[in-house]
Amino acid sequence: MISSSEYGSHSWELLVTVDHHHEEVQKEFLLRVTGDLHIGGLMLKLVEQIKIPQDWSDYALWWEQKKCWLLKTHWTLDKCGVQADAKLFFTTQHKMLRLRLPNMKTVRLKVSFSSMVFRAVSDICKILNIRRSEELSLLKQSEDTLKKKKKKDKNSKEPVTEDILNLCNSPVSSGLSGSPGLYSKTMTPIYDPISGTPASSTITWFSDSPLTEQNCSILAFSHPSCSPETLAEMYQPRTLADKAKLNAGWLDSSRSLMEQGILEDDQLLLRFKYYTFFDLNPKYDAVRINQIYEQARWAILLEEIDCTEEEMLIFAALQAYHVSKLSLSSEAQDFTCESEVDEVEAALSNLEVTLEGGSASNILEDITDIPKLADNLRLVRPRKLSLKAIKPYWFVFKDTSVSYFKNKESAQGEPIEKLNLKGCEVVPDVNVAAKKFGIKLLIPVADGMNEVYLRCDNENQYARWMAACVLASKGKTMADSSYHPEVHKILSFLKMKNWTMSPQAVSDPESIDMKPECFVSLRYAKKYKSKQLAAHILEAHQNVSHMPLVEAKLRFIQAWQSLPEFGLSYYVVRFKGSKKDDVLGVSYNRLIRIDIATGDPITTWRFSNMKQWNVNWEIRQVAIEFDQNVSIAFTCLSADCKIIHEYIGGYIFLSTRSKDQNETLDEDLFHKLTGGQE
Repeated sequence: MISSSEYGSHSWELLVTVDHHHEEVQKEFLLRVTGDLHIGGLMLKLVEQIKIPQDWSDYALWWEQKKCWLLKTHWTLDKCGVQADAKLFFTTQHKMLRLRLPNMKTVRLKVSFSSMVFRAVSDICKILNIRRSEELSLLKQSEDTLKKKKKKDKNSKEPVTEDILNLCNSPVSSGLSGSPGLYSKTMTPIYDPISGTPASSTITWFSDSPLTEQNCSILAFSHPSCSPETLAEMYQPRTLADKAKLNAGWLDSSRSLMEQGILEDDQLLLRFKYYTFFDLNPKYDAVRINQIYEQARWAILLEEIDCTEEEMLIFAALQAYHVSKLSLSSEAQDFTCESEVDEVEAALSNLEVTLEGGSASNILEDITDIPKLADNLRLVRPRKLSLKAIKPYWFVFKDTSVSYFKNKESAQGEPIEKLNLKGCEVVPDVNVAAKKFGIKLLIPVADGMNEVYLRCDNENQYARWMAACVLASKGKTMADSSYHPEVHKILSFLKMKNWTMSPQAVSDPESIDMKPECFVSLRYAKKYKSKQLAAHILEAHQNVSHMPLVEAKLRFIQAWQSLPEFGLSYYVVRFKGSKKDDVLGVSYNRLIRIDIATGDPITTWRFSNMKQWNVNWEIRQVAIEFDQNVSIAFTCLSADCKIIHEYIGGYIFLSTRSKDQNETLDEDLFHKLTGGQE
């Protein structure tokens, strides 16, 4: 019986469902409450009525109709807007989630379903020992990319059992985060920088993590590649519109998993979303380096990114007969003797990959006179309805511009033409075997892009001019400290491509116990017979056979970064005032409008010239203003416009990172730049 005093004019009954596993106890409770009762008081009242002695500290109230958590325990029901018709669910905040990692391994672990995804990913990365969690996010596979797989599964008679790595005893399961000392710069290296194995006795650094030495090796080492048959069953994009489907399912970093319809034990993909890999260090990043390598490897195998046949063979050589063999080999753990370690560590410290845009420092060398290049090159201008016109000229590269003259003697006068490369697209046009060293420049003009080719005579000339063009496109000169490392990176990639037929290397391709088709995309696997493919890969392998394991992975990542399409995430959009769809490519430093039919770039806009961007949430339109009164607006057709908005803000946020921050992130700034005002 309820006394009449309880039936006050302001009290009402509220139904709360409790998520517990005690079958003998009811799950629905009717509580009499008033609007001025706070959320904490409601939970206390509920627990007293349940009468089950257990730890309720991880429980919170979920409002089913509004799809939101009631986490502010000091707020009253009136302030939250909770009334008698509300359906509340009292459930745990941390639940099991299956995550498919870039290396296609699945881990099962407890994750906060009430924290923003940005924080949840940070906690996940602490469990997996991956630094720089801000570069990763969670992706829900779209129905289109799953259709092919489901169709194949129906045809297969045997049920497929997936090998899942269970990490359910993680620190996050109790709401704790990993040890902050795990990533301290003064700590002992936790990985051997040569082989990537956990350094002796440092597995104790994982004492607050479920990563045993065995689990760590699953994440830090590459494993044998899948068969061509398995590869054929996976989703492979054929067009730019197909590639856009791959990026449609990124979760909103400013909302929780539960708010986005993710349920307990669902499967999501953990992927590197932002292609600015900051401060890669073999001493601390064995898992991170391996997962980046794996994401690059699968992107190439599934043709999510285009590359030439020459480049495909380099990637095959690095992964096939090197990374895979070294990972399988027990000798990888004892790759160098003690006396060599210091020297090799010093060499590897120079290999740390810091992608341009990942650092906010703009340190210029103390040079009063900006360097310039001057040399004989050939100019190629594509012409409609006729052959390309190839003519030699004397070229001078200074600041961010290229000028060309009839000959060296006339260089003191006015140039025939001056090309400003700031904001242009720079694409390599190289075939080392055919001695072709070209630079394709797509220079922005009023009505689109002006296409110009520069032809160099040799590798060294190409590397110097290519590096200068790449920097100029970002608004930097050759005085910038990144010029010489860029030249070196280009030369090392060319050196890998430059191989000759060696009778010794190809004498016995059958002795290799791996299928060469496993290491190239299906298109190239169909083009050659198995023996031919093995011979080609072995030729390419000669230039990389000397590399230790971690260096081979870093070289693979660097080669991936050198591809023209690297770092581009595609979306199908409709620009304001346009009658047809276009593709928008989002990169770490620019946006590119691309013709959906031909794949040709139409216009490029640099983030460095961007004044502001915002979203009209009513019509789901993204509007961006640039310098010189340039403004664009578009609606996104292949995904929610919030995803593009977050991409732009996320890349700008990542450009503010520096090594001085001691890896603490301004989470509020991230949400301010990416959250929007929806």
